[in-house]
Amino acid sequence: MKLLVAEDEKSLSRALTVLLERNGYAADAVSDGREALAYLENGDYDGMILDVMMPGLDGFEVLKRIRESGSAMPVLMLTARSEIDDRVKGLDGGANDYMTKPFSTKELLARIRAMTRARGTAAAPVLKVGNVSLNQATNELITSVGSFQLTNKEFQVMEFLMQNPGHLIPTERILEKVWGYDADVEINVVWVYISYLRKKLDALHADVRIKAARNAGYTLTDEVRPSRRR
Repeated sequence: MKLLVAEDEKSLSRALTVLLERNGYAADAVSDGREALAYLENGDYDGMILDVMMPGLDGFEVLKRIRESGSAMPVLMLTARSEIDDRVKGLDGGANDYMTKPFSTKELLARIRAMTRARGTAAAPVLKVGNVSLNQATNELITSVGSFQLTNKEFQVMEFLMQNPGHLIPTERILEKVWGYDADVEINVVWVYISYLRKKLDALHADVRIKAARNAGYTLTDEVRPSRRR
């Protein structure tokens, strides 16, 4: 399950992202309202944690635009503002829940589970390329041979590749998409995760491959693999 965290306080944003990933969620983090809307336009999220006081556009305006677009994505508003009028404004504007800072991490996780439960009981979205399927609700990489439960980063890399089969994706774009624009990681981390995925695809006898273009990026190709020797 993939969540978007819109929070401009960097230390809290990092803490929320770590908390979510340790509890089985994939999470992207943004720090202002306009960036949040851009991510929502280009990504498929199962829910959102939305701060009220943000630069660019505040959380109320972001929520308004989300609902005006017709999206029913669950939204939990997280803010230091505890006035009743603000809670009412958020809930009446279409928020599914509203929490004030400071908050209990156990309660936050429980509320996230509650607001995403209905969406999770629907048919799980599945990406398919060749004989490989990726369950976007459970992070499972599957073929008729078996399956692997992917880590969050493995899942996000594989999801990105499977959403763009046959297209060369620059390494820098994968780094930005999966680790974030301001992530303090080296670009070779992408190669490390590509290597993990290649080993899993090989073990599953997948008929897709992740091809590398030197100093350019990676392409997911659908092709029949050579017969294996017995």
